[in-house]
Amino acid sequence: MSDYLVRAISKDGSFRGFAGTTTHLVQELQRKHVTFPTASAALGRTATMGALMGLELKNEKDVVTIQVKGDGPLGEIMVVANGQGHVRGYVDQPDVMIPLKENGKIDVSGGVGQGYIYIMRDIGMREPYRGSAPIVSGELAEDFTYYYSTSEQVPSSIGLGVLVNRDQILFAGGYMIQVLPGASDEAIDELEKRIMGIPSVTALLESGLTPEEILYRLLGDDAEILATKPVEFQCACSLEKTKSMLASLGKKDLQDIIEQDEKAEVVCHFCNSKYQFSKEELEEILGEISGS
Repeated sequence: MSDYLVRAISKDGSFRGFAGTTTHLVQELQRKHVTFPTASAALGRTATMGALMGLELKNEKDVVTIQVKGDGPLGEIMVVANGQGHVRGYVDQPDVMIPLKENGKIDVSGGVGQGYIYIMRDIGMREPYRGSAPIVSGELAEDFTYYYSTSEQVPSSIGLGVLVNRDQILFAGGYMIQVLPGASDEAIDELEKRIMGIPSVTALLESGLTPEEILYRLLGDDAEILATKPVEFQCACSLEKTKSMLASLGKKDLQDIIEQDEKAEVVCHFCNSKYQFSKEELEEILGEISGS
């Protein structure tokens, strides 16, 4: 089954929900970055969060960027998602080996450490929206929940999961439920009971539940599905963008590269694609900026 996202609202209008399967997306991230289990889980959870946040965007060109900056051995995690359902991302240290927890689960919090989460939404305004919140657990779902409640003042419940078997991604996905203005205390109490009684995201996916069925479990069988959207890994890099980046270095720096190295290789952080330029190609770029 292909990855996809679903947006819904409860019948009484008290809550909205987002859910999705991201198994293939996380598998592709693992393949691109050769991530070890802890990095696969951390990057996969963050990418899933990015996909869910992308479903909030109104326009296809709108972009949300997530930075998880912890002091753990994984280093920084960055994910970028847009309104088309395209997601890309990377983790600084993909091959970190961290012992499992005593319960046999992957120690994501040990890999992430303490620090901050930064969110930036570029929705075509003069300045992008920026928000941040401290990392409170390092397990990421709790951290994004805390971010929404403090930085955006939106009470939310978020579940993220990546089931890793050695070096294989078996399932990945997540959900986000948000309280809308006017929700009664009784409705919120009922929602909390449902959330407390629901299994983990990976258990739900492993049992065969679809994103729609997960939202029905959380919002009620009478919830209204508002939208569905495919989600996939897609990088924004290209040869032309890489040439523009080299040109932006300026004449002096580009001349130094030509004289000292006689070639250049640019590697994309997000997909590990390599762009190689010969001396002649670099001189052509230099000629273009010199003549402009």
